[in-house]
Amino acid sequence: MTRAAVSAASLLLLLYALHCSSDVNAAQGQTSQPNIVILLADDLGWSDVGWRNQFMPTPTLDKMAREGMILNQSYVQQTCSPSRAALMSGRYPHHLGLQYNTMRSSWTLHLPDDQPILPEALKKLGYATHMVGKWHLGFCNWRYTPTYRGFQSFYGYYNAAEDYYTHIQHHGYDFRDNDQVDKSAVGLYSTNLFNDRAIRIINDHNTSQPLFLYLAYQAVHGPLQAPQWYIDQHCKHIPDNNRKIKCGMIAALDESVKNVTHALKQRGLMDNTFILFSSDNGGPVHEYASNYPLRGSKITLWEGGTRAAAFVYAPSLLQKTNSSYEELIHITDWYPTLVEAAGGGSSVTNIDGVSQWKNLLSGGPGPRQEFIYNMDEVRNDSAIRRGRYKLIQGYARSPQGWYVPSELENVVSEKTQDIHGGLNHSPPYSLYDLETDPEEKHNIIDSHQTVFHNLKARLDSYRPSLVPTKHYDNVKASNPDHFNGNWSPGWC
Repeated sequence: MTRAAVSAASLLLLLYALHCSSDVNAAQGQTSQPNIVILLADDLGWSDVGWRNQFMPTPTLDKMAREGMILNQSYVQQTCSPSRAALMSGRYPHHLGLQYNTMRSSWTLHLPDDQPILPEALKKLGYATHMVGKWHLGFCNWRYTPTYRGFQSFYGYYNAAEDYYTHIQHHGYDFRDNDQVDKSAVGLYSTNLFNDRAIRIINDHNTSQPLFLYLAYQAVHGPLQAPQWYIDQHCKHIPDNNRKIKCGMIAALDESVKNVTHALKQRGLMDNTFILFSSDNGGPVHEYASNYPLRGSKITLWEGGTRAAAFVYAPSLLQKTNSSYEELIHITDWYPTLVEAAGGGSSVTNIDGVSQWKNLLSGGPGPRQEFIYNMDEVRNDSAIRRGRYKLIQGYARSPQGWYVPSELENVVSEKTQDIHGGLNHSPPYSLYDLETDPEEKHNIIDSHQTVFHNLKARLDSYRPSLVPTKHYDNVKASNPDHFNGNWSPGWC
């Protein structure tokens, strides 16, 4: 048989297999569109996971990461709200006016509603859309809240750092079941609550319709709180007590992921499900998260603040499992990537993200060569990555050093540095070769002047498109006392 004949026969067999797979899905009443699940951890550090730190109790995440595809250059924003805005909209925060900071409870800041966001796009493509967990994209008006932005259901909270058991932030209660305040959550640990609701959504899902589940955990954001059982069972080996509690929070997160993925398997959904797991930003070292050996932490534009612990898991969809993806991928890319996965085409307009769907499936070279870490005219700092080089303008929010967590101090050669120090001074510009120096220890700007000037020109070319930071004064009308003690929409 000729080579051409063999190729033709192989193609026919592939088409037949796809046809049979489609027939099986139809016979079982399942959609051919992939189910999409985003598992977003909050403030999880680069080495707060077992596949990078052997002392972290994340067996479920480790197994999924190793059997799926580890994203070694997956970038997010430096703090919570900007990352979530970029994920939902596919746009850089500096194109939304949200580059400055996280959204505070009494600010009128919100994710702009001038363009459809991810759940709205997926809903239009026939998906059931559900959100569980932390919103943190504005709530002063009902139309900025999840069930008005494309989610059919919402179970969680609007704000950021709240108590895991009382669900109180400052002096206001913040927990909702759809639009209603849900006081039945009082006294129950949020990771467990979100676990149970996600499983209920999966069990109740009509499998003839594709599912989009956005599970945005509170874990492992501060305050440091974990059920004692997780600490006793998994974290006795951690020397530092606060780091031990953080370990317990991570263990609870891992167990929840185990339960949610088990529910997908029980419903027969896993073979046609694409799972993204990621942190929303680097871990805050002042809350005992670890980004070692990356420099810096949450809030900074160093790699420790912006390179996420992340993987994708879809054994029946990925051609290259048990692998890693070394291509650049930015959090804005998930919007067009998932829309293409859902059958919405590969060209989504008016966004900064680029679809990486085909590249992720094949494990082939990615389309992204450049991205902006952030561009903040208030703090006057910004950074750009192009190829192997990274240019930082300004102080990157803090000249933080390299923090080694207590469980690694006897394993690595470096000593724990002052997490608020590191270096005494940051120059106006600094340049790093991340291929040879991912820890950003060596500023090479003096020896690479051509690279510096080229990157500076690229960075400056983005400045005209910057949307000025939105107004962020506190608004007294937001006070929970006006809403029976609850943080609630209706004051802007």
